[in-house]
Amino acid sequence: MSYNDRLIQASFKQQVDRVPVWYMRQAGRYDPEYRKIKEKYSLLEICRQPELAAEVTLMPVRKLGVDAAILYSDIMNPVASLGIDFDIVKNIGPVIDNPIRTAADVDRLRPIDVEGDLSHILETIRILDKELDVPLITFAGAPFTIASYLIEGRPSKGYIRTKTMMYSEPEVWHKLMQKLGDMVITYVRAHIANGGKAFQLFDSWVGALSPNDFRTYVLPTITRIFTELSDLNVPKIYFPGVASGELLPTLHDLHADVIGLDWRVSISEGRKRLGGKFAVQGNLDPYVLTAPMDLIKQHAKLIIDEGIKEPGYIFNLGHGLFPEASLDKLRELTAYIHEYSAEALKTGVTVTND
Repeated sequence: MSYNDRLIQASFKQQVDRVPVWYMRQAGRYDPEYRKIKEKYSLLEICRQPELAAEVTLMPVRKLGVDAAILYSDIMNPVASLGIDFDIVKNIGPVIDNPIRTAADVDRLRPIDVEGDLSHILETIRILDKELDVPLITFAGAPFTIASYLIEGRPSKGYIRTKTMMYSEPEVWHKLMQKLGDMVITYVRAHIANGGKAFQLFDSWVGALSPNDFRTYVLPTITRIFTELSDLNVPKIYFPGVASGELLPTLHDLHADVIGLDWRVSISEGRKRLGGKFAVQGNLDPYVLTAPMDLIKQHAKLIIDEGIKEPGYIFNLGHGLFPEASLDKLRELTAYIHEYSAEALKTGVTVTND
């Protein structure tokens, strides 16, 4: 079996013969086959069955022809090992039975036990390591994003409880960040030890912070995570989520390889704000996928043209796929990205759409 390592090459800013592509939430409800599985099992039930979780992870690789798989899991899975009770509620998201509100609540969080509590996730990774001919990306939720769920008790638009703790009880906040940072480091190490070939730290909601607050309350923990994982010889991706363009200049010292960009910042501007240090990933607005195929290709072409100006570019969306996305359009888009970028990279010039 030949192994497609373009994602790894691009992550390390090496030359590639075509742009690698994968999609956040690429195993999801846009796929009718996945919807049938979800009629029988919840997300958490799928995660607890390694063979099924591995099959769901493999489905988009087979159907779309993407250059990486991303582990079918949820960013909330590891918090169960800390002693947090939660459920993923349809049309809401994570709902916490025992939210974190006090110093005593933080003190009660226990260290993560990956082998003891999350062995099903490690088994899924081991199965995929044997089956895949593309890299497996594993992932964790970043401390701010996880904390926002733990403190609010469910998804929030304003993060009022989260910011109240951050501003009013900074010692409690930093202790929570330390514990969640420890969780991420231990969890990711276990993933890579069991066959993960790259990892992404999802900080989906940290764009809710100002750059100064990000530097003060979050960045020290993000820096520690990537520093402590810097010995792992795999691509390390940080996705600071949506509306995070103003945070990019604060990331210069991270020991990461790739930074994910949302669609509000162009690839060229993102690189400029990042000081040219990192490979970049992104950044098609997911809802462009509602457009006719020729318009989707026009948007993708503009992004690819910017991306291939320098080594170190991975095509992705600026956030996750949504249920109404078309499987056929995604398949056609993936093929277009491969074909167009291969031609442009070979000739050294961009080419005109048909």
